[in-house]
Amino acid sequence: MFAQPSSTTAFQTAPAAPRLQRRGANATGCVERTVTTSDGVRLAVRDYGSAAAADHTVVLLHGLMLTQESWAAQVLQLQLRWGSSVRVITYDHRGHGRSTDAPMDTYRIERLAGDLAEVLTALQVTGPLTLAGHSMGGMTALAYFGRPAAERPVQPQGLVLVATAGGRLSERGLGRLLGTPVTGMLYDVVQRMPRRATDRVIKGLMRPVREAVINRSAPGGADPNAVAAVTASALRSMSLATAAGFLKSLQCFDQYHTLTSIAAKTIVISGGKDLTTPPAHARDLAAAIPAATHLHRADAGHMLLQEVPQVVSAAITCAMGKHRRSVCVAHPRGSRYSSPARQLAAVGS
Repeated sequence: MFAQPSSTTAFQTAPAAPRLQRRGANATGCVERTVTTSDGVRLAVRDYGSAAAADHTVVLLHGLMLTQESWAAQVLQLQLRWGSSVRVITYDHRGHGRSTDAPMDTYRIERLAGDLAEVLTALQVTGPLTLAGHSMGGMTALAYFGRPAAERPVQPQGLVLVATAGGRLSERGLGRLLGTPVTGMLYDVVQRMPRRATDRVIKGLMRPVREAVINRSAPGGADPNAVAAVTASALRSMSLATAAGFLKSLQCFDQYHTLTSIAAKTIVISGGKDLTTPPAHARDLAAAIPAATHLHRADAGHMLLQEVPQVVSAAITCAMGKHRRSVCVAHPRGSRYSSPARQLAAVGS
């Protein structure tokens, strides 16, 4: 869907303020923008809605090796429901989609949180703000909350964490692979190998993984074509340098110390068949973040944005506060037995 950007981008040697470039509106009704970060990375941004007309801004953060396209269903549903009263912003992380590559040592979750801060500044977001993150995007949101207050240009009032973790990834599920020496070895090898050769290797290795994701991610009437389209797009733009860099960062990612200080209205969503970030991570998040609500779908996997899109969209609406108060407080610090249908029925109607 998006071609992988060239790796010849020039990077500034000294920090600079983020720069914003407008590239015009497209057929989806959004404005295409480019935010150039302080270290020279050009982030491809889509801005849906007018800051002047909106009374709330939602920023959607995608997962590792995906793109902002993974949020297409939620963008559409939010637009249809709220129109110009909600501004929606999506963008491709550095090294992903149409954003440019960056040095491998900047492929860190903390740097993504810095990119988020620069996007908010460049687009003049002042709040109210809700952050929603899937997988690595959720970790980016948590890392943003972990920044000093002076380095957070906007304090989010809503937070939606989808199939993600606060840290300790190497203790559960497929994340245990991060705890092996292979992650460090892969990082070192990629730094020494030609880019084209490494990309051919990773695309070959990821094809069976892609098929497994598609086959596991169509429960309960979900559209398997939606999951297939998202993963196929990610496969086409996949860079081993990007994957290796972030895998090393994920190995040591830990924001558990941040969770108890989060004051945003928080909803955590997990899937019972998620092998990448098992539900135990979600239960930890819901238990530690004050008054968080946990929505658990036993029949869903990791690709919740496509598997249960309405649940995710309703959770975003709930976190924004655009609902009857009783909807979201039914099961604070929710458990795996909580019913998403009961908690969000009024929001989704």
